[in-house]
Amino acid sequence: MKCKSFIIIISSLLVLQSCTKFLDEKSDFRLTTPETLEDNQALLDRVTDILTNNASSGEVSSDDYYLTESDFQALPYEEDRRLYTWQPDRVSINQSEGNDWSYCFRTIYIANAVLYNIEKYHIANADNIRGQALTIRAARYLDAAQVWCPVYNSSTATADLGLPLRLDPDMNIPSVRSNVQQTYNQIISDLRLAISILPDRQIAVTRPSKATALGLLARTYLFMGEYENALQNALLALELNNSLIDFNTLNAAASLPISNLNVEVVLRATMRLARPINSTLARISPSLYQLYDNNDLRKTVLFRTNSVGEVLFKGSYTGSSTGKIVGITTAELYLIASECYVRTNQIEKGLDKLNHLLANRYVSGTFVPLAITNQNIALNRVLKERRKELIFRGLRWADLKRLNRDGANILLSKTVNGQTYTLQPNDLRYAIAIPEEVVALSGIQKNRR
Repeated sequence: MKCKSFIIIISSLLVLQSCTKFLDEKSDFRLTTPETLEDNQALLDRVTDILTNNASSGEVSSDDYYLTESDFQALPYEEDRRLYTWQPDRVSINQSEGNDWSYCFRTIYIANAVLYNIEKYHIANADNIRGQALTIRAARYLDAAQVWCPVYNSSTATADLGLPLRLDPDMNIPSVRSNVQQTYNQIISDLRLAISILPDRQIAVTRPSKATALGLLARTYLFMGEYENALQNALLALELNNSLIDFNTLNAAASLPISNLNVEVVLRATMRLARPINSTLARISPSLYQLYDNNDLRKTVLFRTNSVGEVLFKGSYTGSSTGKIVGITTAELYLIASECYVRTNQIEKGLDKLNHLLANRYVSGTFVPLAITNQNIALNRVLKERRKELIFRGLRWADLKRLNRDGANILLSKTVNGQTYTLQPNDLRYAIAIPEEVVALSGIQKNRR
C-alpha cells in the first residue's frame, strides 16, 4: 500500500498537462514511505512516465520530412507550426498537449526521487535500481541538451547556456541554468557511475542495462566530437549485444514490417508524437528517399507510397505507427563505431563495421562490401548510411548541429504559403526556444537569438 500511495501521488503530478501546474506542485516525502527496492523499482517500471514522451522538437525542426501546405495550415497547435519554421516560441492559448520541457523534467523528477529514496531510507542492494535511475536522468538530460542547448563546442562550452541541473526532488530549489560543459559533465558522471553498477542486461529492454548506459555514453561522446571515447564505449556496448535484424527475413509489404522489442533494441524509449511527424502527415524528402538503392531493403521496409506517389515512413521499431523509438539500438552502435573508426583514421575497421550492418540491409547476394581508402570519402559514406538507417530516431537534429560545427555547412530551407524559411549553419536557433510558459514561471534565462 505504501508503494501504491506513492505511485498515485507521483502519477497525479505527472498527468498534469500544464507546465505551470506541474512546476507549482510541491513534493512532500513525509506523506509516503517508499522504503523498499520494490517500491522504487515500481516507480522506474512505470514506462509511460519514464520512457515515453522524449523530446520531438528537434525532429519537428529537422530536414528529413516536409508537410503539404494544407497539412501545415491544419496543425492544431501553433507550437508545431513555429517549430517547423524555426520561429521563436510564445505563450499560446491552444498549447494544450504538453511540451517537451515538462515531460523531460517530470522524468528527471522521478529519477531524482528514486535516488533520494535509496539514500534517505538506506535501502540495501540497490545498485541495480540506482544505476537505472542514473541512466534515465542522463538520457533525459542528453535528449534535452540536443534541443535547448547550443551544440557542444570545447572552446565555448563553459560560456554557452546549458540546462538547469536538477539533482534533488525538492521542487522549492530555484532553477538556474548551468553551462554546456557542466551539463555534459553531469551526463557523463551519471553514466559512468551507472556503468559500474548495472548488470550487463536486464529482464526487459524497458529497464536500462550496462549496455544501455555504454550506448548512451558513446552517443554523448559522439555529439561532443570526442571520437576515441565514443568508439571505446560503442565497442564495449556491442560486446554485450551485437544482434542485427536481417531485413531479408521481414515482410516488406506489411504495414509495419519491424516488430516491437526486436533483437536490435537495447532500450525501448520513444519520443513524444508531435503532430507534424505523424506517419500520415510527414512526407519524406525526395532527396533523402533517393539515397536508397533499389536493392537496399530499407527502401521498402522503412517507407510506403500513398495514392499520389508521396513517400511516408512506416519503419517504426515499436510495432506501432504512433511510436518512434529514440532509445539505443545495436544498429546505432555499429554506426557510431564505424564513424569513429574512420574519424580516427582506422578506415578498414570502420568499413568492416559498416559492411556488417549493410549486409543485413540489402537483398541477399547483392551487397558488395565497401572498400574505400580515402578518409573523407569513407566518412561521407558512413554519414550517408547513418542518415538512411536512423531516420525518425530523434538523432537528425543533433547530427545537423554537430556536423555544421565541424564545417559541413548544411543549410535548411522550407517553403510555406509561398514564403521560404531558412536556417543557416550554426544559427543560434539550433538551440530551440525554451517554452515561454516555462520562462514566465521559473524566470530562467532564455536562449540567445
